[in-house]
Parts: sequence; C-alpha cells; structure tokens
Amino acid sequence: MSQVFPTYNRLDIELVSGKGTEVKDQNGKTYLDFISGIAVCNLGHSPSVVKEAVEKQLDTLWHVSNLFPITKQEEAATLLTSASGLDAVFFCNSGAEANEAAIKLSKKHTGKTKILTFKQSFHGRTFATMSATGQEKIHSGFGPLLPTFEYLPYNDEHALSKVKDKDVAAIMLEVIQGEGGVNPGTPSFLQAVEAKCRELDALLIIDEVQTGAGRTGRPFAYQHYSLNPDIVTAAKGLGSGFPVGAMMGKEALIPSFSPGTHGSTFGGNPLAMAAAKATMETIFDEGFLKDVQLKSEYFMNKMTLQLQECQIVKEIKGAGFMIGISFDTEVKDIITELRHNGLLTLPAGTHVVRLLPPLTVTYDELDQALHILVSTIKHHQSVEVY
Repeated sequence: MSQVFPTYNRLDIELVSGKGTEVKDQNGKTYLDFISGIAVCNLGHSPSVVKEAVEKQLDTLWHVSNLFPITKQEEAATLLTSASGLDAVFFCNSGAEANEAAIKLSKKHTGKTKILTFKQSFHGRTFATMSATGQEKIHSGFGPLLPTFEYLPYNDEHALSKVKDKDVAAIMLEVIQGEGGVNPGTPSFLQAVEAKCRELDALLIIDEVQTGAGRTGRPFAYQHYSLNPDIVTAAKGLGSGFPVGAMMGKEALIPSFSPGTHGSTFGGNPLAMAAAKATMETIFDEGFLKDVQLKSEYFMNKMTLQLQECQIVKEIKGAGFMIGISFDTEVKDIITELRHNGLLTLPAGTHVVRLLPPLTVTYDELDQALHILVSTIKHHQSVEVY
C-alpha cells in the first residue's frame, strides 16, 4: 500500500528523465510531452539556462526569511512588472496561493465582501480558491463553502449586465478557462467584464496561472484583448518546475498590503527567484514570443486541416500552445491510446483533450505529435463506428 494519500488518479508509468519535449519512463519508452507538468515546463525539461542559474544560487544561499531584503526578488519583480504593466508583486509558491493573495487584497482594499467568478472556472483547491471555483465537482464533500462568492455563466454578457450589487469587491476570471474545458472568452465579453468592474467600483482580477508565462504567445493572455486588470496572478510556468507563484497589482493597491497583512515563509526565496528570473528573461524576450506565435499558428492550422473530416471532433479551440480538442464522446480512452502511441496529453473536463507542449517544441516535434494525434483519433473514430 502506498503511504501517500490517494488524491490523484496516477497513471501506470513513471517518468524518470526528460530533456526538452521528450521524456522517458521507467521502462525506457520515450514520449513527446504535451502536458509539460500542466503548463509548468514552458522551456521544456531541464532547460540549461535555468539549470545554470539554480546551480549558481545553490552555491551561495538557498533560503532566508522575507524579513531580509532579497535582491533576486526585486529583479524578478521588475521582469514581471515590465511584462505586465502593473506596479508591485507579492511572491508565493503556487497559483492557489497567488489567488488567495488576490482575494485578500481585493477585499482589504475595497472594504467590500463579494467576489464574482464564473461557472466552469478553476482557481485552486485551498478553501477560498475552491470557493471561488465555479465547478460542483471541486466543491463536493466539503460542506458549506465561503458564502461571498457568486458564479455567473461564462461568455454571457446578458447575465453580466444584470449585476447591480455595489458590495462586489472584484470580478475574477480566466481569459481562457483551463481546467473547465479550454474555453476562450470572447473579446466583447471580456471587455464587458472590465466595464462592469468600473461601473461597480470593483477590481478586475485576471487569473493567469495557466495562461501566463508566454503560454499563448504573449507574456500574459489578457494582453490579446487590450484589458486593463487591477490584479493579475501567475504561477506554473514562472519557475520551470520550481514552485513560484506571483500576484501583481496596480500602484494604488500597495498601501492595502502593508507589513503584517499577508506573508509567505518560502515565497520569493533566493533559489526560487533564481529559477524564475532565468525563466522569465528567456520567455519574455520578444523574439522568443514571436517564435511561439509562429509555431502555434503552424500547428493549429495543420491540425485543423487534418482533423476537419473527423466526425467525432467538434471543435479545436484555445490560443498559442494552450489548445483544446473537443469531442462528442468522452476522451479518457483517446488519451490512453495517445499515451500508448507516445504522446502525453491530458483532459480538460470529460470531453476535451488538452495540449500544453513546451514553448520550445520544434517544428519536427509538432509534426510528430500531429501524426500521432490524427492517426489515433481516426483509429478511435473507426472503432466507434464499427
């Protein structure tokens, strides 16, 4: 019996090594990894630039309390504020912690109590972020949730227009819902959300935990929509596998997070900041992001063309290298077959296959993955028809 709580449905393979897009299991089989630790390994596995930065930091200082100044924290914060256009950063260890900080800051700053989120959203599994998440399967079994969260239907401007409550501290959303099905917000809906925030004198919180760090071809996905958020959260891809989370906010919010209002023992420690700094210096480069845009457009166009006659495929959606393939059937067996054929993918809900390759994936690897995808899906369709 395992001594670990069974909180995950673990697969029947263990990954023991990886470089770039390729990983190898305990039996020596090689796979193309289009999961990337769930949008974490944006520079691929074992990126040399991050490895060198961490090794250098290992020889000097691993951890100190946030009671001391940490130069690398300031350097990482400068990269984040420059990329986002925001003004201050709180560092933590995960996306859930970043969203916790955003929830606390929005209530502290506005003096209001309610936060609006959206159905099929996902913001984390702590008690507050679970309460913020608009999915019943995440709530089930935990008793009464925090009562100050309300869920609106996503991409529904009419439902949004009915909100008149002046006690709303913030509206919190993903511009592309990840765990909920890779559901992109429409430009008009996202603009309407920002307008509603201004109408209610509420803050706009954008959860970029999965969509940030270059995943969609911009530093942050909201930048595709000309949005002006008050708070942005990020994690996953910030540290190339080292636990790093961040909450960014506008200058006006700084006094509301004064000494003693929030904290994190490990957040922003020198080792994590070395990984984050090296990661962001690479990803936020304009040439790197342009390359992500070109490669993802190439992949999406070829995939759309080759899957257009597959009757079980309903829709291909997403942005950059955050891609969902929606099916008219449950995808569990398709994902298993893809894995057996050497391509690692994951679900987003029951009917969507999610693709999150490293941003460093090559054109040749994209072609290999596409061949596995198309042949597997066509085989699955033929079996279903038969």
